[in-house]
Amino acid sequence: MANTYSQIDLQFVFSPKFRASLITEEWEIELYKYISGITARNKHKMLAINGMPDHMHFLVGFGTHQSVADFMQDVKADSSQWINNNKF
Repeated sequence: MANTYSQIDLQFVFSPKFRASLITEEWEIELYKYISGITARNKHKMLAINGMPDHMHFLVGFGTHQSVADFMQDVKADSSQWINNNKF
């Protein structure tokens, strides 16, 4: 069918290993911006993002061109590398 558009809104929740309270106020906003950038790079739309020191939630307008598992692998790997590179 021509001009068909599909989007699914998905909420993701993830946490540091052992749900440790590692996300501090000093850099959490930068982390949210970084994850929003990863989302945009994967051609999805960040609708909302927030969290606590031991976990984070984000709501994504998810396109149908990528699997959920591949997207989460990108987000978790890239954000973890960013955190380690910045020595947070």
